[in-house]
Parts: sequence; C-alpha cells; structure tokens
Amino acid sequence: MVRRELVVPNDTQYLATVREEVTRVVEQSAFGLRERKLLILAVDEAVTNIMEHAYDNDLEGELDVELILEADATRFEVIIRDSGKEFDPSTVEIPDIATHVGKGQKHGLGIFLIRQIMDEINYSYVHGEKNQLQMIKYVDRTQRKDPAAAAGRKE
Repeated sequence: MVRRELVVPNDTQYLATVREEVTRVVEQSAFGLRERKLLILAVDEAVTNIMEHAYDNDLEGELDVELILEADATRFEVIIRDSGKEFDPSTVEIPDIATHVGKGQKHGLGIFLIRQIMDEINYSYVHGEKNQLQMIKYVDRTQRKDPAAAAGRKE
C-alpha cells in the first residue's frame, strides 16, 4: 500500500502539485493508464471546486486544503478536507449534458465527472470546522457498497 498526505494553500497555482502527488500514488496502484488519468481528473476537479468556491473570497481562518491519498491492489482512496463553507456534492442534480453543451457552457460539470469516475463519494461536515470529502475507486467495481453512494447522491 502507498499513502501520501499533502497540505496545499487554497490557491489554484498549487493544482499542479496536487496532480503530481496523485500521479505518484496512482502509478503505484493496480489501475490501468486510462483509469489512472481519470482518477487524477476526479481529484483535480474536487480540489479545483474547493479552491474556486469554498471561501467566497473570505481570506480569514485556515485556508489550506488537506489531502490523504491511498492506493493498493484493490482500490484508490482520497480524503480531502477544507475549512471553507459547507457544500454537499450529493445535493447537486445531474445536468442534462446535451443542454449544457448546447448552451456552450464550459463549466459546471466537475461533480458530474467525479460521479462518473468514482465508485463511492462520501461527504461530511463538522459545523464551523471542516468539510471532508472521501472518494473511492475500486479496481474491481463489484466491491462498491451502494450504487447511490457511488453516484454521490441521495435517492
């Protein structure tokens, strides 16, 4: 098993650092090249959303984003913590992709992509303290627990 912990400032200039660390971890996993690229994309989308939306330009308090990355022969897991505003990704509706693309919209698909890539998405919030997003991808998709959890939504 490989495990890495990373703390970066809440600034998009550190996204390359995040991608590099995720790459190092997934390269030691049992996933193929395509899946590794998708895992890097999913983490990048999640961290980008935090960096761009969690603080509403409020530069007070702890502004770091913490990541815990783990991979082994059976799965890849990332836990992302931040102290921004509460945001539960399971509350975001699945967009109509044809309409979205037809309108020429270039943003707003991050959570949709994460749901397509990851098998489990779990969110928790400790009031006034931290958001925690856990995302898991299994090498063997039959290991996932709950299809609704895999989609990151409540049904």
